[in-house]
Amino acid sequence: MTKKADIVYDILDRTFPDAKCELIYHDTFELLVAVSLSAQTTDKKVNSVTPILFKKYPDAASLKDADIDEVIEILRPLGLYKNKATNIISLAKDICDKYDGKVPSKKEDLVKLSGVGIKTANVVLAEGFKIPAFAVDTHVARIAKRLGFAKESDDVTVIEKKLMRAFSKDKWIKSHHLFIFFGRYLCKARNPECANCPLHDFCKVKLS
Repeated sequence: MTKKADIVYDILDRTFPDAKCELIYHDTFELLVAVSLSAQTTDKKVNSVTPILFKKYPDAASLKDADIDEVIEILRPLGLYKNKATNIISLAKDICDKYDGKVPSKKEDLVKLSGVGIKTANVVLAEGFKIPAFAVDTHVARIAKRLGFAKESDDVTVIEKKLMRAFSKDKWIKSHHLFIFFGRYLCKARNPECANCPLHDFCKVKLS
């Protein structure tokens, strides 16, 4: 863990001591579906539809045989709800057909599921299986660039590798949550609260 990363981690940990996944789930299947649904929408919106979804389809076996129109209607409050309905039904089929109805715990298997990318796979590994991973979403990518851990031109794969080198492996999971909370509640994409920023001295952008 670099000295800079150590300082950033300690400051963020003091600022957001309760940083954690804000998606509501009860098992790895619900987590996987919830994370898949969270693309281009908020966790709050996802949490508003998943109780309805999981009450009707509590596992992969029930979701794989779901009527797509019924799933679309449940997911309507979310963006891209038609595509998301298709993807979660397909990933449920994949889980049942290839993994005996259980969410796989290997990254290479997770990314083969319908609609599951590297970010989603890393979240499931870290949050669901407690396997060290550093998931990079829009918040994490923005913070990594603003704090100088990554370049503006870096893609998510490069950012992930750089963050994994900068932070010690035992801090990857918590660091991911800390970056998200910092990006969600202080260092926002628009109108970041620079006057209240505890990491202002590390900022490469200094928007205000």
